[in-house]
Amino acid sequence: MSLRLFVPRDAAALSVGADEVAKALQAAAAKRNLPIEMVRTGSRGLYWLEPMIEVATSKGRVAFGPVTVADVPSLLDAIAADRPHKLGLGRTEQIPWLKRQTRLTFARCGVVDPLSLEDYRAHGGYKGLERALTLTPDAIIAEVTTSGLRGRGGAGFPTGIKWKTVAQTSADRKFVICNADEGDSGTFADRMLMEGDPFVLIEGMTIAGIAVGATKGYIYTRSEYPHAIAATTKAIEVARRAGLLGAKIAGSNYSFDLEMRTGAGAYVCGEETALMESIEGKRGLVRAKPPLPAHHGLFGKPTVINNLLSFSAIPFILDNGAKAYADFGMGRSRGTMPIQLAGNIKYGGLFETAFGITLGELVDNVGGGTFTGRPVRAVQVGGPLGAYFPRALFDTPFDYEAFVARDGLIGHGGIVVFDDTVDMAKQARFAMEFCAIESCGKCTPCRIGSTRGVETIDKIRRGEHVAANISLVEDLCGTMKLGSLCALGGFTPYPVLSALKHFREDFGPQQPRLQAAE
Repeated sequence: MSLRLFVPRDAAALSVGADEVAKALQAAAAKRNLPIEMVRTGSRGLYWLEPMIEVATSKGRVAFGPVTVADVPSLLDAIAADRPHKLGLGRTEQIPWLKRQTRLTFARCGVVDPLSLEDYRAHGGYKGLERALTLTPDAIIAEVTTSGLRGRGGAGFPTGIKWKTVAQTSADRKFVICNADEGDSGTFADRMLMEGDPFVLIEGMTIAGIAVGATKGYIYTRSEYPHAIAATTKAIEVARRAGLLGAKIAGSNYSFDLEMRTGAGAYVCGEETALMESIEGKRGLVRAKPPLPAHHGLFGKPTVINNLLSFSAIPFILDNGAKAYADFGMGRSRGTMPIQLAGNIKYGGLFETAFGITLGELVDNVGGGTFTGRPVRAVQVGGPLGAYFPRALFDTPFDYEAFVARDGLIGHGGIVVFDDTVDMAKQARFAMEFCAIESCGKCTPCRIGSTRGVETIDKIRRGEHVAANISLVEDLCGTMKLGSLCALGGFTPYPVLSALKHFREDFGPQQPRLQAAE
Protein backbone atom coordinates (compact mmCIF):
# COMPACT_ATOMS: atom_id res chain seq x y z
CA MET A 1 0.00 0.00 0.00
CA SER A 2 1.48 3.35 -1.04
CA LEU A 3 1.91 6.38 1.18
CA ARG A 4 -0.17 9.34 0.01
CA LEU A 5 1.63 12.67 0.36
CA PHE A 6 0.32 16.16 -0.38
CA VAL A 7 2.91 18.75 -1.37
CA PRO A 8 1.93 22.33 -2.34
CA ARG A 9 2.69 23.77 -5.76
CA ASP A 10 1.52 27.25 -4.74
CA ALA A 11 3.94 29.96 -5.90
CA ALA A 12 4.70 31.06 -2.34
CA ALA A 13 5.51 27.48 -1.32
CA LEU A 14 7.70 27.08 -4.41
CA SER A 15 9.61 30.21 -3.41
CA VAL A 16 10.73 28.53 -0.20
CA GLY A 17 11.67 25.20 -1.75
CA ALA A 18 8.49 23.09 -2.21
CA ASP A 19 9.68 21.63 -5.54
CA GLU A 20 13.04 20.69 -4.05
CA VAL A 21 11.30 19.04 -1.10
CA ALA A 22 9.01 17.12 -3.47
CA LYS A 23 12.01 15.80 -5.42
CA ALA A 24 13.82 14.89 -2.20
CA LEU A 25 10.76 12.96 -0.98
CA GLN A 26 10.59 10.99 -4.23
CA ALA A 27 14.31 10.23 -4.12
CA ALA A 28 14.25 9.20 -0.45
CA ALA A 29 11.19 7.00 -1.01
CA ALA A 30 12.83 5.27 -3.98
CA LYS A 31 15.97 4.65 -1.92
CA ARG A 32 13.83 2.99 0.79
CA ASN A 33 11.68 1.07 -1.72
CA LEU A 34 8.74 2.88 -0.18
CA PRO A 35 5.85 3.30 -2.64
CA ILE A 36 4.38 6.82 -2.49
CA GLU A 37 1.64 8.71 -4.29
CA MET A 38 2.33 12.43 -4.41
CA VAL A 39 -0.49 14.94 -4.95
CA ARG A 40 0.57 18.50 -5.75
CA THR A 41 -1.98 20.86 -4.23
CA GLY A 42 -2.45 24.56 -3.65
CA SER A 43 -1.57 26.09 -0.29
CA ARG A 44 -3.66 26.03 2.87
CA GLY A 45 -2.51 29.61 3.38
CA LEU A 46 -0.39 29.14 6.51
CA TYR A 47 2.61 30.67 4.83
CA TRP A 48 5.00 30.70 7.79
CA LEU A 49 4.74 26.89 7.74
CA GLU A 50 5.51 26.42 4.05
CA PRO A 51 6.48 24.09 2.61
CA MET A 52 3.80 22.28 4.65
CA ILE A 53 3.60 18.59 3.77
CA GLU A 54 0.53 16.49 4.53
CA VAL A 55 0.14 12.72 4.83
CA ALA A 56 -3.10 10.76 4.46
CA THR A 57 -3.73 8.55 7.51
CA SER A 58 -6.66 6.53 8.83
CA LYS A 59 -7.40 9.45 11.18
CA GLY A 60 -7.29 12.09 8.44
CA ARG A 61 -4.53 14.20 6.97
CA VAL A 62 -1.56 15.01 9.22
CA ALA A 63 0.69 18.01 8.58
CA PHE A 64 4.41 18.71 8.94
CA GLY A 65 6.19 22.00 8.39
CA PRO A 66 8.07 24.00 7.49
CA VAL A 67 9.94 21.16 5.76
CA THR A 68 13.38 21.57 4.21
CA VAL A 69 15.30 19.14 2.00
CA ALA A 70 17.51 18.29 5.00
CA ASP A 71 14.41 17.23 6.97
CA VAL A 72 13.19 14.76 4.36
CA PRO A 73 15.07 11.55 5.37
CA SER A 74 14.10 11.71 9.04
CA LEU A 75 10.58 12.86 8.16
CA LEU A 76 9.97 9.99 5.76
CA ASP A 77 11.34 7.48 8.26
CA ALA A 78 9.06 8.85 10.98
CA ILE A 79 6.02 8.77 8.69
CA ALA A 80 6.74 5.21 7.52
CA ALA A 81 7.20 4.02 11.12
CA ASP A 82 4.26 6.09 12.41
CA ARG A 83 6.56 7.88 14.87
CA PRO A 84 6.34 11.53 16.01
CA HIS A 85 8.58 14.07 14.27
CA LYS A 86 9.83 17.47 15.41
CA LEU A 87 7.99 19.17 12.52
CA GLY A 88 4.69 17.45 13.31
CA LEU A 89 1.69 19.77 13.47
CA GLY A 90 -0.98 17.15 14.16
CA ARG A 91 -4.13 16.69 12.13
CA THR A 92 -4.29 19.49 9.58
CA GLU A 93 -7.90 20.40 10.28
CA GLN A 94 -7.10 20.75 13.97
CA ILE A 95 -4.27 23.28 13.56
CA PRO A 96 -5.67 26.20 15.64
CA TRP A 97 -4.97 28.87 12.98
CA LEU A 98 -6.90 26.84 10.41
CA LYS A 99 -9.58 25.49 12.74
CA ARG A 100 -10.84 28.93 13.78
CA GLN A 101 -11.52 29.96 10.18
CA THR A 102 -14.82 29.77 8.29
CA ARG A 103 -13.74 28.51 4.90
CA LEU A 104 -16.53 28.78 2.36
CA THR A 105 -14.66 30.12 -0.69
CA PHE A 106 -11.33 28.48 0.21
CA ALA A 107 -12.77 25.18 1.45
CA ARG A 108 -10.87 23.12 -1.16
CA CYS A 109 -7.70 25.21 -1.51
CA GLY A 110 -4.73 23.13 -0.38
CA VAL A 111 -6.99 20.08 -0.12
CA VAL A 112 -7.58 18.98 -3.72
CA ASP A 113 -5.49 18.42 -6.81
CA PRO A 114 -6.22 21.72 -8.60
CA LEU A 115 -6.44 20.09 -12.05
CA SER A 116 -8.47 17.03 -11.08
CA LEU A 117 -12.13 17.48 -11.98
CA GLU A 118 -12.85 14.22 -10.16
CA ASP A 119 -11.25 15.56 -6.98
CA TYR A 120 -13.15 18.86 -7.30
CA ARG A 121 -16.46 17.02 -7.65
CA ALA A 122 -15.62 14.69 -4.77
CA HIS A 123 -15.37 17.78 -2.54
CA GLY A 124 -18.71 19.30 -3.60
CA GLY A 125 -17.67 20.94 -6.85
CA TYR A 126 -20.18 21.67 -9.62
CA LYS A 127 -23.17 21.13 -7.32
CA GLY A 128 -23.83 24.88 -7.60
CA LEU A 129 -23.99 24.66 -11.38
CA GLU A 130 -26.21 21.58 -11.20
CA ARG A 131 -28.72 23.52 -9.12
CA ALA A 132 -28.38 26.63 -11.29
CA LEU A 133 -29.40 24.59 -14.33
CA THR A 134 -32.68 23.73 -12.58
CA LEU A 135 -33.48 27.43 -11.99
CA THR A 136 -34.46 30.28 -14.28
CA PRO A 137 -31.88 33.04 -14.82
CA ASP A 138 -34.04 35.40 -12.74
CA ALA A 139 -34.13 32.86 -9.89
CA ILE A 140 -30.32 32.54 -9.96
CA ILE A 141 -29.97 36.32 -9.71
CA ALA A 142 -32.50 36.37 -6.87
CA GLU A 143 -30.37 33.86 -4.94
CA VAL A 144 -27.24 35.95 -5.41
CA THR A 145 -29.09 39.13 -4.39
CA THR A 146 -30.60 37.52 -1.27
CA SER A 147 -27.19 36.19 -0.20
CA GLY A 148 -25.97 39.76 0.28
CA LEU A 149 -22.78 39.09 -1.71
CA ARG A 150 -20.95 42.30 -2.53
CA GLY A 151 -17.95 43.04 -4.72
CA ARG A 152 -14.78 41.73 -3.13
CA GLY A 153 -12.50 43.94 -5.22
CA GLY A 154 -12.93 47.08 -3.16
CA ALA A 155 -16.11 48.95 -4.05
CA GLY A 156 -18.44 46.54 -2.25
CA PHE A 157 -21.26 46.98 -4.81
CA PRO A 158 -24.06 44.36 -4.48
CA THR A 159 -23.34 41.58 -6.96
CA GLY A 160 -26.97 40.69 -7.58
CA ILE A 161 -27.87 44.23 -8.64
CA LYS A 162 -24.99 44.30 -11.14
CA TRP A 163 -26.10 40.97 -12.61
CA LYS A 164 -29.73 42.06 -12.81
CA THR A 165 -28.79 45.22 -14.71
CA VAL A 166 -26.90 43.22 -17.34
CA ALA A 167 -29.66 40.61 -17.56
CA GLN A 168 -32.26 43.30 -18.23
CA THR A 169 -30.19 45.07 -20.89
CA SER A 170 -31.03 43.91 -24.40
CA ALA A 171 -28.12 43.05 -26.71
CA ASP A 172 -27.11 40.50 -29.31
CA ARG A 173 -24.15 39.50 -27.16
CA LYS A 174 -23.05 39.87 -23.54
CA PHE A 175 -19.83 39.21 -21.65
CA VAL A 176 -18.63 38.18 -18.20
CA ILE A 177 -15.22 39.38 -17.01
CA CYS A 178 -13.30 38.22 -13.94
CA ASN A 179 -11.00 40.91 -12.59
CA ALA A 180 -8.09 38.87 -11.29
CA ASP A 181 -5.62 41.72 -11.77
CA GLU A 182 -4.52 41.45 -8.15
CA GLY A 183 -2.12 44.37 -7.77
CA ASP A 184 -2.64 45.50 -4.18
CA SER A 185 0.27 45.18 -1.78
CA GLY A 186 -0.27 42.40 0.72
CA THR A 187 -2.85 40.52 -1.37
CA PHE A 188 -2.59 37.02 -2.77
CA ALA A 189 -6.08 35.47 -2.50
CA ASP A 190 -6.75 35.55 -6.25
CA ARG A 191 -3.43 33.90 -6.98
CA MET A 192 -4.03 31.23 -4.34
CA LEU A 193 -7.39 30.25 -5.81
CA MET A 194 -6.21 30.24 -9.42
CA GLU A 195 -3.33 27.98 -8.42
CA GLY A 196 -5.16 25.89 -5.81
CA ASP A 197 -8.83 25.65 -6.86
CA PRO A 198 -9.38 27.10 -10.37
CA PHE A 199 -12.56 25.10 -11.01
CA VAL A 200 -14.45 27.12 -8.37
CA LEU A 201 -13.81 30.27 -10.41
CA ILE A 202 -14.79 28.54 -13.66
CA GLU A 203 -17.99 27.25 -12.08
CA GLY A 204 -18.89 30.65 -10.64
CA MET A 205 -18.34 32.44 -13.94
CA THR A 206 -20.37 29.81 -15.80
CA ILE A 207 -23.29 30.38 -13.43
CA ALA A 208 -22.97 34.13 -14.01
CA GLY A 209 -23.03 33.61 -17.78
CA ILE A 210 -26.23 31.57 -17.54
CA ALA A 211 -27.85 34.14 -15.22
CA VAL A 212 -27.22 37.21 -17.40
CA GLY A 213 -27.35 35.62 -20.85
CA ALA A 214 -23.64 35.86 -21.66
CA THR A 215 -21.90 33.30 -23.85
CA LYS A 216 -18.27 34.37 -23.42
CA GLY A 217 -16.14 35.15 -20.40
CA TYR A 218 -12.63 36.46 -19.85
CA ILE A 219 -10.33 35.99 -16.86
CA TYR A 220 -7.97 38.97 -16.78
CA THR A 221 -4.85 38.66 -14.66
CA ARG A 222 -1.31 39.98 -14.57
CA SER A 223 1.84 38.60 -16.17
CA GLU A 224 3.47 38.36 -12.73
CA TYR A 225 1.28 35.30 -12.03
CA PRO A 226 2.75 32.63 -14.38
CA HIS A 227 1.83 29.67 -12.15
CA ALA A 228 -1.75 30.90 -11.73
CA ILE A 229 -2.10 31.49 -15.46
CA ALA A 230 -0.80 28.01 -16.28
CA ALA A 231 -3.04 26.26 -13.73
CA THR A 232 -6.20 28.13 -14.70
CA THR A 233 -5.58 27.72 -18.43
CA LYS A 234 -5.23 23.95 -17.96
CA ALA A 235 -8.37 23.85 -15.79
CA ILE A 236 -10.33 25.64 -18.53
CA GLU A 237 -9.18 22.97 -21.01
CA VAL A 238 -10.21 20.19 -18.62
CA ALA A 239 -13.64 21.75 -18.07
CA ARG A 240 -14.11 22.22 -21.81
CA ARG A 241 -13.25 18.57 -22.53
CA ALA A 242 -15.73 17.50 -19.86
CA GLY A 243 -18.54 19.46 -21.50
CA LEU A 244 -18.66 22.04 -18.71
CA LEU A 245 -17.62 24.87 -21.01
CA GLY A 246 -18.55 25.50 -24.62
CA ALA A 247 -21.81 24.58 -26.32
CA LYS A 248 -24.61 22.94 -24.35
CA ILE A 249 -23.00 23.07 -20.89
CA ALA A 250 -23.55 19.81 -18.99
CA GLY A 251 -26.11 18.79 -21.62
CA SER A 252 -28.22 21.93 -21.18
CA ASN A 253 -29.30 24.48 -23.77
CA TYR A 254 -26.85 27.05 -22.37
CA SER A 255 -23.51 27.87 -23.95
CA PHE A 256 -20.61 29.60 -22.25
CA ASP A 257 -16.87 29.57 -22.83
CA LEU A 258 -13.85 31.12 -21.14
CA GLU A 259 -10.54 32.63 -22.17
CA MET A 260 -7.53 33.81 -20.18
CA ARG A 261 -6.16 37.27 -20.90
CA THR A 262 -2.87 38.48 -19.43
CA GLY A 263 -2.04 42.11 -18.76
CA ALA A 264 1.44 43.59 -18.59
CA GLY A 265 1.14 44.52 -14.92
CA ALA A 266 -0.27 48.06 -15.04
CA TYR A 267 -1.96 48.74 -11.69
CA VAL A 268 -4.61 50.93 -13.33
CA CYS A 269 -5.83 47.94 -15.36
CA GLY A 270 -7.41 46.70 -12.15
CA GLU A 271 -9.95 49.50 -12.76
CA GLU A 272 -12.79 47.91 -14.70
CA THR A 273 -12.90 50.23 -17.71
CA ALA A 274 -9.10 50.29 -18.17
CA LEU A 275 -9.23 46.50 -17.91
CA MET A 276 -11.76 46.33 -20.76
CA GLU A 277 -9.58 48.60 -22.88
CA SER A 278 -6.69 46.21 -22.29
CA ILE A 279 -8.73 43.14 -23.28
CA GLU A 280 -9.74 44.97 -26.46
CA GLY A 281 -6.05 45.35 -27.30
CA LYS A 282 -5.80 49.03 -26.46
CA ARG A 283 -3.72 50.96 -23.97
CA GLY A 284 -5.17 50.67 -20.45
CA LEU A 285 -6.83 54.09 -20.18
CA VAL A 286 -9.76 54.71 -17.86
CA ARG A 287 -13.10 55.42 -19.54
CA ALA A 288 -15.43 58.13 -18.31
CA LYS A 289 -18.70 56.84 -16.79
CA PRO A 290 -21.53 56.79 -17.73
CA PRO A 291 -22.12 54.65 -19.69
CA LEU A 292 -21.66 51.86 -17.16
CA PRO A 293 -20.09 48.54 -18.23
CA ALA A 294 -23.41 46.85 -17.43
CA HIS A 295 -24.92 48.80 -20.34
CA HIS A 296 -21.95 49.48 -22.60
CA GLY A 297 -18.96 47.40 -21.63
CA LEU A 298 -16.53 45.11 -23.45
CA PHE A 299 -16.69 45.72 -27.21
CA GLY A 300 -19.65 47.98 -26.50
CA LYS A 301 -21.79 45.13 -25.11
CA PRO A 302 -23.42 44.68 -21.68
CA THR A 303 -20.77 43.23 -19.36
CA VAL A 304 -20.63 41.80 -15.85
CA ILE A 305 -17.29 42.58 -14.21
CA ASN A 306 -16.67 41.06 -10.81
CA ASN A 307 -13.63 40.28 -8.72
CA LEU A 308 -12.35 36.69 -8.62
CA LEU A 309 -13.44 36.29 -4.99
CA SER A 310 -16.99 37.37 -5.86
CA PHE A 311 -17.31 34.75 -8.62
CA SER A 312 -15.70 32.10 -6.42
CA ALA A 313 -18.36 32.61 -3.73
CA ILE A 314 -21.17 31.85 -6.21
CA PRO A 315 -20.93 28.01 -6.22
CA PHE A 316 -21.40 27.87 -2.43
CA ILE A 317 -24.40 30.21 -2.62
CA LEU A 318 -26.13 28.21 -5.36
CA ASP A 319 -25.34 24.87 -3.76
CA ASN A 320 -26.29 25.72 -0.17
CA GLY A 321 -28.80 28.51 -0.73
CA ALA A 322 -28.65 32.26 -0.18
CA LYS A 323 -29.51 32.02 3.52
CA ALA A 324 -26.57 29.73 4.28
CA TYR A 325 -24.24 32.44 3.01
CA ALA A 326 -26.12 35.42 4.44
CA ASP A 327 -26.12 33.82 7.91
CA PHE A 328 -22.46 34.81 8.20
CA GLY A 329 -21.31 38.40 8.65
CA MET A 330 -22.69 41.60 10.13
CA GLY A 331 -24.86 44.49 8.95
CA ARG A 332 -24.77 44.85 5.17
CA SER A 333 -21.51 42.87 4.98
CA ARG A 334 -22.68 39.30 4.54
CA GLY A 335 -20.78 36.07 4.14
CA THR A 336 -17.05 35.63 4.62
CA MET A 337 -13.96 37.55 3.56
CA PRO A 338 -10.63 35.91 2.72
CA ILE A 339 -8.34 38.26 4.65
CA GLN A 340 -4.68 38.34 3.70
CA LEU A 341 -2.17 39.09 6.47
CA ALA A 342 1.18 40.42 5.29
CA GLY A 343 4.01 42.82 6.03
CA ASN A 344 5.80 42.81 9.37
CA ILE A 345 3.64 40.07 10.91
CA LYS A 346 4.48 36.87 12.75
CA TYR A 347 1.86 34.62 11.15
CA GLY A 348 1.29 35.75 7.59
CA GLY A 349 -1.23 34.01 5.39
CA LEU A 350 -4.84 33.75 4.30
CA PHE A 351 -7.51 33.82 6.99
CA GLU A 352 -11.11 33.41 5.78
CA THR A 353 -13.69 34.45 8.34
CA ALA A 354 -17.09 36.06 8.64
CA PHE A 355 -17.29 39.84 8.54
CA GLY A 356 -17.29 41.38 12.01
CA ILE A 357 -13.94 40.32 13.47
CA THR A 358 -12.03 43.37 14.70
CA LEU A 359 -8.81 44.68 13.22
CA GLY A 360 -7.10 44.16 16.58
CA GLU A 361 -8.11 40.49 16.70
CA LEU A 362 -6.72 39.98 13.23
CA VAL A 363 -3.40 41.68 13.88
CA ASP A 364 -2.71 40.66 17.47
CA ASN A 365 -4.46 37.31 17.93
CA VAL A 366 -4.58 35.80 14.46
CA GLY A 367 -1.40 37.40 13.11
CA GLY A 368 0.52 37.20 16.39
CA GLY A 369 1.79 40.79 16.25
CA THR A 370 4.93 41.83 14.40
CA PHE A 371 7.58 39.49 13.04
CA THR A 372 10.27 41.69 14.62
CA GLY A 373 8.62 41.56 18.03
CA ARG A 374 8.42 45.35 18.18
CA PRO A 375 5.12 47.19 18.85
CA VAL A 376 2.65 47.58 15.99
CA ARG A 377 2.50 51.23 15.00
CA ALA A 378 0.30 51.23 11.89
CA VAL A 379 -1.73 48.89 9.73
CA GLN A 380 -2.72 49.55 6.13
CA VAL A 381 -5.91 47.83 5.00
CA GLY A 382 -7.03 47.73 1.38
CA GLY A 383 -3.77 47.87 -0.57
CA PRO A 384 -1.56 50.86 -1.45
CA LEU A 385 -4.64 53.12 -1.62
CA GLY A 386 -5.93 52.06 1.81
CA ALA A 387 -5.86 54.18 4.95
CA TYR A 388 -3.31 53.74 7.73
CA PHE A 389 -4.96 52.83 11.02
CA PRO A 390 -3.18 53.33 14.37
CA ARG A 391 -3.73 51.04 17.35
CA ALA A 392 -6.41 53.42 18.62
CA LEU A 393 -8.64 52.20 15.76
CA PHE A 394 -8.02 48.48 16.27
CA ASP A 395 -11.56 48.08 17.63
CA THR A 396 -12.89 48.65 14.09
CA PRO A 397 -14.92 45.63 12.88
CA PHE A 398 -13.91 44.20 9.51
CA ASP A 399 -17.01 45.52 7.76
CA TYR A 400 -17.48 47.76 4.72
CA GLU A 401 -19.48 50.45 6.50
CA ALA A 402 -17.39 50.39 9.69
CA PHE A 403 -14.22 51.11 7.72
CA VAL A 404 -15.86 53.84 5.64
CA ALA A 405 -17.08 55.49 8.87
CA ARG A 406 -13.43 55.80 9.92
CA ASP A 407 -12.21 57.05 6.53
CA GLY A 408 -10.87 53.67 5.50
CA LEU A 409 -11.70 50.93 3.05
CA ILE A 410 -11.51 47.13 3.02
CA GLY A 411 -10.45 46.86 -0.60
CA HIS A 412 -9.44 43.33 -1.53
CA GLY A 413 -8.91 42.33 2.10
CA GLY A 414 -5.17 42.84 2.35
CA ILE A 415 -3.68 43.88 5.70
CA VAL A 416 -0.08 45.12 5.84
CA VAL A 417 1.46 45.56 9.30
CA PHE A 418 4.21 48.05 10.28
CA ASP A 419 6.15 48.21 13.53
CA ASP A 420 7.32 51.32 15.40
CA THR A 421 10.31 51.88 13.10
CA VAL A 422 8.10 53.00 10.20
CA ASP A 423 8.32 56.60 8.93
CA MET A 424 4.74 57.56 8.11
CA ALA A 425 5.71 60.68 6.14
CA LYS A 426 7.75 58.39 3.91
CA GLN A 427 4.72 56.12 3.54
CA ALA A 428 2.56 59.09 2.55
CA ARG A 429 5.15 60.07 -0.03
CA PHE A 430 5.15 56.51 -1.35
CA ALA A 431 1.36 56.68 -1.91
CA MET A 432 1.75 59.78 -4.06
CA GLU A 433 4.76 58.34 -5.89
CA PHE A 434 2.91 55.07 -6.55
CA CYS A 435 -0.02 57.01 -8.01
CA ALA A 436 2.30 59.10 -10.20
CA ILE A 437 4.03 56.00 -11.59
CA GLU A 438 0.88 53.95 -12.11
CA SER A 439 -1.43 56.72 -13.39
CA CYS A 440 -2.80 56.12 -16.89
CA GLY A 441 -2.40 59.88 -17.40
CA LYS A 442 -5.89 60.57 -18.68
CA CYS A 443 -7.07 62.93 -15.94
CA THR A 444 -5.18 65.92 -14.56
CA PRO A 445 -5.92 65.50 -10.82
CA CYS A 446 -4.31 62.07 -10.81
CA ARG A 447 -1.50 62.67 -13.31
CA ILE A 448 -0.35 66.08 -12.06
CA GLY A 449 -1.72 65.99 -8.52
CA SER A 450 0.28 62.93 -7.53
CA THR A 451 3.53 64.41 -8.88
CA ARG A 452 2.94 67.69 -7.03
CA GLY A 453 2.13 65.58 -3.95
CA VAL A 454 5.54 63.91 -4.03
CA GLU A 455 7.29 67.27 -4.42
CA THR A 456 5.33 68.88 -1.58
CA ILE A 457 5.85 66.01 0.87
CA ASP A 458 9.56 66.15 0.08
CA LYS A 459 9.52 69.82 1.10
CA ILE A 460 7.75 68.93 4.35
CA ARG A 461 10.35 66.26 5.11
CA ARG A 462 13.09 68.84 4.53
CA GLY A 463 11.38 71.19 6.99
CA GLU A 464 10.40 73.81 4.39
CA HIS A 465 7.28 75.82 5.36
CA VAL A 466 5.85 72.72 7.04
CA ALA A 467 2.45 74.09 8.08
CA ALA A 468 1.77 75.73 4.71
CA ASN A 469 2.85 72.67 2.77
CA ILE A 470 0.77 70.31 4.92
CA SER A 471 -2.22 72.54 4.16
CA LEU A 472 -1.32 72.35 0.47
CA VAL A 473 -1.15 68.53 0.57
CA GLU A 474 -4.56 68.40 2.25
CA ASP A 475 -6.02 70.69 -0.41
CA LEU A 476 -4.38 68.63 -3.15
CA CYS A 477 -5.90 65.46 -1.69
CA GLY A 478 -9.35 67.04 -1.81
CA THR A 479 -8.90 67.84 -5.50
CA MET A 480 -7.68 64.33 -6.31
CA LYS A 481 -10.48 62.70 -4.33
CA LEU A 482 -13.27 64.67 -6.01
CA GLY A 483 -11.81 65.28 -9.46
CA SER A 484 -10.14 62.01 -10.50
CA LEU A 485 -11.79 59.78 -13.09
CA CYS A 486 -11.19 56.56 -11.18
CA ALA A 487 -10.20 55.18 -7.79
CA LEU A 488 -6.46 55.36 -8.43
CA GLY A 489 -6.39 59.14 -8.09
CA GLY A 490 -9.56 59.20 -5.99
CA PHE A 491 -8.30 56.84 -3.30
CA THR A 492 -4.64 57.92 -3.10
CA PRO A 493 -5.68 60.59 -0.54
CA TYR A 494 -6.72 57.84 1.93
CA PRO A 495 -3.18 56.77 2.93
CA VAL A 496 -1.88 60.34 2.75
CA LEU A 497 -4.61 61.96 4.86
CA SER A 498 -4.71 59.11 7.37
CA ALA A 499 -0.94 59.36 7.86
CA LEU A 500 -1.32 63.12 8.41
CA LYS A 501 -4.24 62.65 10.79
CA HIS A 502 -2.87 59.86 12.97
CA PHE A 503 0.89 60.34 12.70
CA ARG A 504 1.31 64.12 12.34
CA GLU A 505 4.53 64.01 14.38
CA ASP A 506 6.31 62.35 11.44
CA PHE A 507 5.70 65.30 9.13
CA GLY A 508 8.52 67.76 9.48
CA PRO A 509 12.31 67.81 9.33
CA GLN A 510 13.50 64.20 9.11
CA GLN A 511 14.57 62.75 12.43
CA PRO A 512 16.54 59.53 12.98
CA ARG A 513 14.02 56.69 13.21
CA LEU A 514 14.14 53.81 15.67
CA GLN A 515 16.28 51.02 14.33
CA ALA A 516 14.79 47.60 13.74
CA ALA A 517 15.99 44.86 16.07
CA GLU A 518 19.01 42.94 14.81
